Amino acid sequence: MIAKTPSPPYFAVIFTSLRTEIDENYQEMATWMVQLAEDQEGYLGHESAREVVGITVSYWKDLESIRKWKAHSDHLLAQKLGREKWYSGYKTRIARVERDYEFEK
Repeated sequence: MIAKTPSPPYFAVIFTSLRTEIDENYQEMATWMVQLAEDQEGYLGHESAREVVGITVSYWKDLESIRKWKAHSDHLLAQKLGREKWYSGYKTRIARVERDYEFEK
C-alpha cells in the first residue's frame, strides 16, 4: 500500500536491510514496531517491501519526531535484537521530502 502523506515538506526515514537466516520472533517484532510507530507523534505513514533486500520507508513530520522514535525504549530493543539476530547488515537514511506527486486510476 502507498502511504498517504501530507503536502511537503516532511521527512522520510529509509531503512534498507539484509536478513540473516534467523526468524525467531522477527515477524512479531516487526508487527509491534509498526503498531508502535503509528502511535508516535509526528508519524505520517510507511511503505515496506522485502525480497533479498528489505526496504522500509517511514514518513515523519519533523526531525524531532524521528529522534524520539529512534530513542523509544521498545524501538531500542528492536534495534539491539536486529543487530544481534535478524540483520546481517542495514543502512538508515534520512531525507527531507521537498516535492511529491502521484498517479491513481
